[in-house]
Amino acid sequence: MKKSTEADTAMSKAAVKITGDLLSNPLCEQDQAFLETMNALDTAMRRMDAFNQEKVNQIQKTVIDPLKKYSSVFPSLNMAVKRREQTLQDYKRLQAKVEKYEEKEKTGPIMVKLHQAREELRPVKEDFEAKNKQLLEEMPKFYHSRIDYFQPSFEALIRAQVVYFTEMHKIFSELTDQIDQGGLEDQQREEQNEAKLNELRALSIVADD
Repeated sequence: MKKSTEADTAMSKAAVKITGDLLSNPLCEQDQAFLETMNALDTAMRRMDAFNQEKVNQIQKTVIDPLKKYSSVFPSLNMAVKRREQTLQDYKRLQAKVEKYEEKEKTGPIMVKLHQAREELRPVKEDFEAKNKQLLEEMPKFYHSRIDYFQPSFEALIRAQVVYFTEMHKIFSELTDQIDQGGLEDQQREEQNEAKLNELRALSIVADD
């Protein structure tokens, strides 16, 4: 999304730069009609750039920033999983210790060690069961909440795009009305351009050797 907004911004800025360069062309001083066309194009590109910036700002606030906040919970989530894993390893180690003493002959010293091992195991087992229960309960909730969290951002993205392209349609429709020459069809424009290009090719300074 960030790359998309950066590309959109670069595109609209480049369009404004193009019209600015065209307006600085000496031909604008010599041909009033060309100057009026370039002014109309420049105005349209600057309006496009302004609306594009509004769209980019809206996407930043409603899509990019919320997703940054959403991604910020993953380190804590991963840490909770690691803590549960560490507690599991401690639980297994102590459980194995208890089982080792349970398998030995029930002498006085062994029974003391078995009792001590069980006492050491008990809080670790409780800690593991609590951490495990928490993850079992909350991980599915977290997983299923992702769509609910993203849905408003997705809707905001669509609205921002709709507003932008609606305005673009207006801007370019108005521009077309301003610069359209006699309502020519695309095919007629291509034929005109080809004819003018042939005239240029016929000049001796551009003729093939």
